[in-house]
Amino acid sequence: MKAVLFERFAQAPQIATLPDPSPAAHGVVIKVEATGVCRSDWHGWMGHDPDIELPHVPGHELAGTVEAVGKDVQRWKVGDRVTVPFVGGCGSCPECHAGQQQVCHNQFQPGFTHWGSFAEFVAIHQADLNLVALPETMDFVTAASLGCRFATSFRAVVDQGRVSAGQWVCVHGCGGVGLSAIMIASALGANVVAVDIAEDKLALARELGATATVNAGMVADVAEAVFDITNGGAHLSLDALGHPETCFNSIHNLRRRGRHVQIGLMLAEHSTPQIPMARVIAHELEILGSHGMQAHRYDAMLAMIQAGKLAPERLVGQQISLEESIEALMAMDRFQSVGATVINRF
Repeated sequence: MKAVLFERFAQAPQIATLPDPSPAAHGVVIKVEATGVCRSDWHGWMGHDPDIELPHVPGHELAGTVEAVGKDVQRWKVGDRVTVPFVGGCGSCPECHAGQQQVCHNQFQPGFTHWGSFAEFVAIHQADLNLVALPETMDFVTAASLGCRFATSFRAVVDQGRVSAGQWVCVHGCGGVGLSAIMIASALGANVVAVDIAEDKLALARELGATATVNAGMVADVAEAVFDITNGGAHLSLDALGHPETCFNSIHNLRRRGRHVQIGLMLAEHSTPQIPMARVIAHELEILGSHGMQAHRYDAMLAMIQAGKLAPERLVGQQISLEESIEALMAMDRFQSVGATVINRF
């Protein structure tokens, strides 16, 4: 198969011809029709993820068709149109038994624990537990954009954030995750404040339902600006970027008993950010993480998409070739395009 391969961290990947994967007894091989380029892939390429063993093929936001099926798989057949959460469960640990595959003790992540989807084919484990059937009306590019950004945002807003209609929600960072969160929170009746430093992203945030926007590069104090807009602070605030400054601002702009959800990864030198703990205690704030979404929770999200309440296709940006993905990956930390960049030509 044709794939993107890197043999050293932080050095340019190459296009390589590699052996096709074979399915485990409990797994499948998916023919990749589309796969997103995500900042998490950049973290992996930089060497920030201890699960990655070199040489490595990145990629975890994928959609495609089942190419081969393991002998123990019962729910799937060759030709099925599928996607998969970026965190897969083992099916055997206490968390999986409780339906919490996103924090599985023995989780797998394509593009991290094993070779990923910047390739023509990718192997997925425990298929009966982890695969998600795609509606026939959904194209593969849109489906690929669900796997990390949109699904993670859905769980962060709905399950972890417990958003309610009429509440104020603040989203820090208007990349793919942030814009997804804005669309989802707005669809559920929340009033959304979007924070970023790029006017084009803030403009798109308004188009997707943001009630107000704050350009963090143009105000002296982001939290103060949010307090003014919301008349006392956000009920729910999300750091969709993953930076010490956005994390701090997200917690600092909460009203009393507000909830902060950390979605953006904070690795390497950013792994221990400063937190206003005195405020957390005095105001009884909640600090929550959000790590993907279980396959069995996709039904609720897909139902809203099919009902026309959510339109993830509006978040798709540039569509590129596998060859072009190398530059897109290496540039991910210094430049993020408006919308999700998706590979759909192999």
